[in-house]
Amino acid sequence: MNGFRKLLVVVIICMLIITIAANLILINNNEGDEGRPYRVEVGRIAYDIEQGKEIDLSGYKYIIDVRKISVQPDKNSSQTEQNIEEFIDSENDYLIKVINGAWYRFDYNSTVEKGIDKTVVILNVILGVLFIFVIALLMYVKVRILEPFDKIEKLPTELAKGNITAPIEAEKNKYFGNFIWGLNLLREKLEKGKQQDLESKKNNKSLILSLSHDIKTPLGIIELNSKALERGLYDNDKAKKDKIAGVINEKCGEIKNYVDQIIKASKEDFLELEVNNQEFYLSKIMKNIKSVYAEKMELLKIDFKVGSYSDCLLKGDADRAVEVVQNLIENAIKYGDEKEIGIDFSREENSLLFSVSNTGCTLPDTELPHIFDSFWRGSNAGSNNGSGLGLYICKQLMNRMNGDIFAEIRDGKMIVTAVFGMA
Repeated sequence: MNGFRKLLVVVIICMLIITIAANLILINNNEGDEGRPYRVEVGRIAYDIEQGKEIDLSGYKYIIDVRKISVQPDKNSSQTEQNIEEFIDSENDYLIKVINGAWYRFDYNSTVEKGIDKTVVILNVILGVLFIFVIALLMYVKVRILEPFDKIEKLPTELAKGNITAPIEAEKNKYFGNFIWGLNLLREKLEKGKQQDLESKKNNKSLILSLSHDIKTPLGIIELNSKALERGLYDNDKAKKDKIAGVINEKCGEIKNYVDQIIKASKEDFLELEVNNQEFYLSKIMKNIKSVYAEKMELLKIDFKVGSYSDCLLKGDADRAVEVVQNLIENAIKYGDEKEIGIDFSREENSLLFSVSNTGCTLPDTELPHIFDSFWRGSNAGSNNGSGLGLYICKQLMNRMNGDIFAEIRDGKMIVTAVFGMA
């Protein structure tokens, strides 16, 4: 807010300077010939007299009377202006001018000078209204934009520190209302994720401790029987040896079962993927995709081809559908040759096939079945950063939207197709 106060002071000072300067300029102009319009009319009449034309004052606004005089004015008077050929008496509102060697007196209307004051007043009124408008606008910006923003400016830092419990007071603000609501939603999501993470860690720790304790029993039996065999205690008793071997084998099976449980627990729900299945139009996805990638592809010099399509109603979560398509396009940029990326559409029964393709595919056919596995990365990954979760997430999201996703390599192109149900 200190910055706003400084801005307000600067604006006030600037407006005052503009007002003072405008008044000075107008006053100075009014003091010259430009502020005396009767002088212009005197010049026109004088020209007509020089040319011998008949004078008609009906077309003049300021000159009241023009007459030739025989008595010359006092040349030493303090009212003398310009040179000896022209005299003006501002107190009596007349001007005497020499034309063709003769003296003429021009009587003018002194109310012209009063009109100048009106101009100054009008100017100051306009500047005053403008000044009030600017101040009102700044105060509106302060109350409606700066103050709400001041309440949330520290929130990202607090979220980064992990302070996510305190909610933000919602406001009916057309500029920040939805933004504050979104931040609250983000805070709640982070808080929920934090609680789920703690709960998951607690459950995993309990599971590991429980399984570790359970594994110790069969391991102890295996250790005991293996030592008996090692020392040859049952060398002369084949039946006993066979029985011990069977026990060892049985306990190994138990350990394997415990290990399988650990692996299964580590894979299940390690990602929280919420899907809100509804109905949405294909155009909603395409509008989002085009707004994000049209300029990006142009900057990357990639030929971005979007096939023709007719709008239709799809089933699923619109936001998650956009996430899937964006994942496919990002993969196409990362693992393609950056020459061409295409989007194509086709229909099969009650489904829409949304295909993303890229040129320059170097993935071996033998690795194709594994691309949707978690934490799997192909041999063509090279130095590209990645977690091996992108396509796995796409697969999970499509399954939860009652759709499907598959990939194929055709004519040197990698083609990944998301299958959406149609309403």
